[in-house]
Amino acid sequence: RTMNILKEIVIYKKQEVEVRKVLIPETDLKKSAFFNRKCISLKKSLLKKNASGIITEFKRKSPSNKTINVKAKVKKIAADFTNAGANGLSIFTDNHFFGGSIEDLIIARENKIPIIRKDFIITHYQIIASKAIGADVILLIAACLSKAMVKDLAMLAKLLGMEVILEINEEKEISYICGDIDMISINNRNVTNHTVDIKKSIKLGKLIPENMLMISEGGITDAASVNKLKAAGFKGFMMGEIFMKESDPGKSFSNFAKLF
Repeated sequence: RTMNILKEIVIYKKQEVEVRKVLIPETDLKKSAFFNRKCISLKKSLLKKNASGIITEFKRKSPSNKTINVKAKVKKIAADFTNAGANGLSIFTDNHFFGGSIEDLIIARENKIPIIRKDFIITHYQIIASKAIGADVILLIAACLSKAMVKDLAMLAKLLGMEVILEINEEKEISYICGDIDMISINNRNVTNHTVDIKKSIKLGKLIPENMLMISEGGITDAASVNKLKAAGFKGFMMGEIFMKESDPGKSFSNFAKLF
């Protein structure tokens, strides 16, 4: 089902973007107060001395788990994550599949922390919108895009002053890396059966160009896994569900962060 879920999401996104373009034309996006704001570098944040490398994710649900934390309030949680020392925030802006919204990112922007817009980006419009809502970093998912599209979208994001993470799921997608990619994220989730294994990051990580900052995402639930990934050269660790499923996600992350 998952490969199909990705296809389903992309079809949905195309329609969603068409509607949004009519509601908020590009010319309006460029008038946003955030549009000329200088972005905060996630790369620098992850490379800081003694950084934990943890990027906390704000998400209410996912296609594989409909009930992570449907009532979660972004204002408090984003502030708590920031104050407890997260190196970045990843905010899901997809509503239909992940229960997020563009407003979530705008609210989270009150914090001085690098923010990743987590969505399924397939068009120039979404890149311009990302800058307009205050994102510092965009995520491009290789499985949703062609090599040419990755190059094209990454170039526009860089022109607007944002950083770009390329998410890869399998070995053949390593060839999608181009000059405008700042970081690589390896997704530990198996796209066909939903199983999660951090060994996937370690295996694929060995094949990534040495100068490329690596992030691991999916199924990281304990300090031992983070340390194992650090030893394998990873600098970033995207962790969402483990904290978000708790009644107080900020406190849960704060306790975890003390282990580093």
